[in-house]
Amino acid sequence: MEDLARRRLLGLGALLTCGIPLLGSTPSQAADRTEGQGAPDRQPAPGDREAAERARRISESVTVPTFPDAWFPITAHGAVGDGVTDCTGAIDRAIKDCHAAGGGHVLVPEGRWATGAIHLLSGVDLHVARGATLLFSTDPAAYLPVVRTRWQGVELFNYSPLIYADGQHDIAVTGRGVLDAQGDNGHWWFWVGSGQYGWQPGMPNQRADWAALERMGVEGVPVEERVFGAGHYLRPSFIQPRSCRNVLIEGVTLRRSPMWNIHPVLCREVTVRDVVVESVGPNGDGCDPDSCENVVIRRVTFATHDDCVAIKSGRDQDGWRVGVPSRNVLIEDCRYLGGGGAVAVGSEMSGGVENVVARRLWIPYDSSLDEASVAWILSVKSTSTRGGYIRDVHIADVACPAWTYVPFEVTFQYMGGTGGERYPEVSRLTARNWSVGGPCEIPFRIRAVPAAPVETVRLENLSFARAAKDPVMENATGVTVRDVLIGGSPYPTDTARTTQAGQLREAG
Repeated sequence: MEDLARRRLLGLGALLTCGIPLLGSTPSQAADRTEGQGAPDRQPAPGDREAAERARRISESVTVPTFPDAWFPITAHGAVGDGVTDCTGAIDRAIKDCHAAGGGHVLVPEGRWATGAIHLLSGVDLHVARGATLLFSTDPAAYLPVVRTRWQGVELFNYSPLIYADGQHDIAVTGRGVLDAQGDNGHWWFWVGSGQYGWQPGMPNQRADWAALERMGVEGVPVEERVFGAGHYLRPSFIQPRSCRNVLIEGVTLRRSPMWNIHPVLCREVTVRDVVVESVGPNGDGCDPDSCENVVIRRVTFATHDDCVAIKSGRDQDGWRVGVPSRNVLIEDCRYLGGGGAVAVGSEMSGGVENVVARRLWIPYDSSLDEASVAWILSVKSTSTRGGYIRDVHIADVACPAWTYVPFEVTFQYMGGTGGERYPEVSRLTARNWSVGGPCEIPFRIRAVPAAPVETVRLENLSFARAAKDPVMENATGVTVRDVLIGGSPYPTDTARTTQAGQLREAG
């Protein structure tokens, strides 16, 4: 796996330098179209027009922050760019001065700048210039004192995320520089407790802490009593605005995160654009909007170990307690060089997820990787304990010449998820205009339960070049299949299907 991780990063560099085009409105035309050349000569179907309108509404709901033309170089506050001198204090002073002056840009100029936790304040853009690298300490003490955060869907006080903000507005991390968390098998990653990431018997790991936190969430222990941090082993996220409004992450490259990369929690109006995420460590999700509203993720390149985009809203009882859904999420013109799901919903989604539109997704083939670029194009995953709901998810215009595992999947058995009776409500899922040119295991699979069938699924204009196994549909109602090819052969086209235990039958 480590060799694969290295090859993925090498492949990322090669693909970035060869200039992969953005997608057009249909998979077949995607390879021939670049941004700004206009739409192809195709009359959009009613469903395409509906998705475009929903995308427009989400985009217009998001305010991208702007900042005064005032600059606060960290060098003017004592920072030294030798990659060794601790610049944490200098960066903090620059941020506080910028905030006190009414806002502006904190400039990280060309050089290598060693730092610990960075806490943003309202009105501040942390601008990491081209040629600049922020090198984040691998000493956990650099992320103390603890802050209020969320860890795999459960609230707690833990190590500060590497870049953090709480209750702020109009904040940003921008520029063409690099944010390097320096995670590897000797730092952060082995805490997962896997030999794949350097853990050996006798070394500390997160298992006992995660079990304790999960129990606290189930039992309703007050959040103020869920204190971890020093002496514990729950890895922090890379960038986490919490309870913030008008957030922008733009242009930067993130590398080697301890865990999740971009993890907005309880935020409104978030824009992530033109970012590169290189993260092959454990749980290295690319961007995880968590109980957030009005989110745009645009032109992002993902090379991750885990899901590329994962939309979340809390876990089990703690997610129900907070009770804040993720809604109005737009993902467009992104490319995926490695990871789990290109777009995942869950598994921590107990507060609900609704109105997700993803379009013009590009999943290229790279022969040097020797396996899937992503395992799923859409992965809706939950368990028998999660509750909540998932509604109105629309994934359109996907070009995928790469190998995939199950391009479209809905499962209530994620990570074994049994032992409860609180299934989510899942309805109104649409996949339209997909070209999956590489081989896959199963083109689409729905595994629900009789007590909680998936309702209203539309599969339209999909092409799967090669599939090892037949599609699976267990406990889905109102399934529409139109213009679907598997291995060049049409899949039966019937509307309003009802499916149970993997057997298809026509409704009524």
